[in-house]
Amino acid sequence: MTLRFLTAGESHGPSLTTILDGIPAGLSLTPDIINKELARRQQGYGSGGRMKIEKDTVQILGGVMGGETTGAPIALLVQNDDHIKWKGKAIEPMTAPRPGHADLTGAVKYGYKDLRPALERASARETTMRVAAGAVCKHFLAQFGIIVGGYVSSIGEVQTDFGDIPFEERFTRAEESDVRCPIESSASQMRAEIEKTIHGKNTLGGVLEIVALNVPVGLGSFVQWDRRLEAKLALAIMSVQAIKGVEVGDAFENAKRIGTQAHDPISLQGANLQRSTNRAGGTEGGISNGQPIIIRAAMKPIATTLLPQPTVDLASGTESPTKYERSDFCPVPRAVPILEAMVAFVLADALLEKLGGDSLSEMKPRFESLRKATLEDLPMDNTPHIFWE
Repeated sequence: MTLRFLTAGESHGPSLTTILDGIPAGLSLTPDIINKELARRQQGYGSGGRMKIEKDTVQILGGVMGGETTGAPIALLVQNDDHIKWKGKAIEPMTAPRPGHADLTGAVKYGYKDLRPALERASARETTMRVAAGAVCKHFLAQFGIIVGGYVSSIGEVQTDFGDIPFEERFTRAEESDVRCPIESSASQMRAEIEKTIHGKNTLGGVLEIVALNVPVGLGSFVQWDRRLEAKLALAIMSVQAIKGVEVGDAFENAKRIGTQAHDPISLQGANLQRSTNRAGGTEGGISNGQPIIIRAAMKPIATTLLPQPTVDLASGTESPTKYERSDFCPVPRAVPILEAMVAFVLADALLEKLGGDSLSEMKPRFESLRKATLEDLPMDNTPHIFWE
């Protein structure tokens, strides 16, 4: 892997941090670029009370001098404003694991005497720093004209038909919606569904679509399993809290079709090899094919509900209801920038692997010279070959 990042920090600890290693030198970078994405993460109908407390802004602690990246690891920090309420105070023991959370599995794995350490680290508060790192990756990709955007396609039972609306218009419309749905008629139904869920003291999930535009042909590889681009994208998406399913392109619909209806015919327009459909979702054989990369992710209803759920109190050894911990009622709209960040990270890593180089000035000429899906760039000698002697 050319690019990598680690996050650290707890949900109610003093701060959250990340180190992003591998971004080349010469990329202009200011806190405002990152703060814009952090603000997006905090916006969404159905969010909980924590978003009224935190006003996330980033401090760049390393890897940037004079407003440009140096090629060194980029260190980023976000303070937790809510920490003051927890610092130096005895916290009531947490001994009843919530179904669907990391409470019980974390205690079994690490031998905790209290369940809170699992809650604190497994919390989606950690995604603050994924968005911060992803903001840098999105900004890097933008230098090559690559755009990563997203929107909500369903919440609960409310489905959306986008018709032929261009992707960039979908991105724009989504940012004008508090549920991040580009279609207002669907957005209105989603709000009503969320409102009903809030009154029912429950939670709600949905499906998100993340799309990458202008990705060149040739990112990723089929030569090893862990270099396949869609595999890396699936891992990144599935690593996000509450995401339980992912598909690339029309994966699940394609499973119902016959072969001649599931793939994207190749045609010739001038000297360019073109496709009239994008059922594959922008990858073939683990490699980007130049079409928009389309990913759909299924987000479950989060497990922290006002309505108690059955569990067992590990301290008393008796069955008992869960105790409520503050959370979102519907995190789906807020998850859009988080998933965008993870997709941007994977694509930035793949582009860096493809181009090589230590500075932006080295990479840009290499990007312009990348082979394309044209007859000129694909000369065939059209003669028999002996491949094995």
